[in-house]
Amino acid sequence: MATYYQFVLPALRRMLGQHDIEPVIVKVPCKSMLKKQPGRTDFQRGILSCNDKGELVVDGAGMQGSHILSGMSRANCFIILPAESGNIEAGTLVDVQPFEGLV
Repeated sequence: MATYYQFVLPALRRMLGQHDIEPVIVKVPCKSMLKKQPGRTDFQRGILSCNDKGELVVDGAGMQGSHILSGMSRANCFIILPAESGNIEAGTLVDVQPFEGLV
């Protein structure tokens, strides 16, 4: 699902002449630690919500294996973790791509 959303959907849009559609990316603090090995960009499933102060925050949507669809069913965004990063500590600002029009 992540591969479709990140690569196939943009390619289909370009083939349809929709060259000006860029994904929405926001920087928000992560509520909890996220596990990641350096070496590749990760698109982890996340849950974007508002905290008690009305500020956007993101949390992981559970186990991140590509075969685990329950996390994708709970998610409303991708947390984009760059290739060079390792584990992400709680409170770290991360790039978040909210789902739009797909899920």
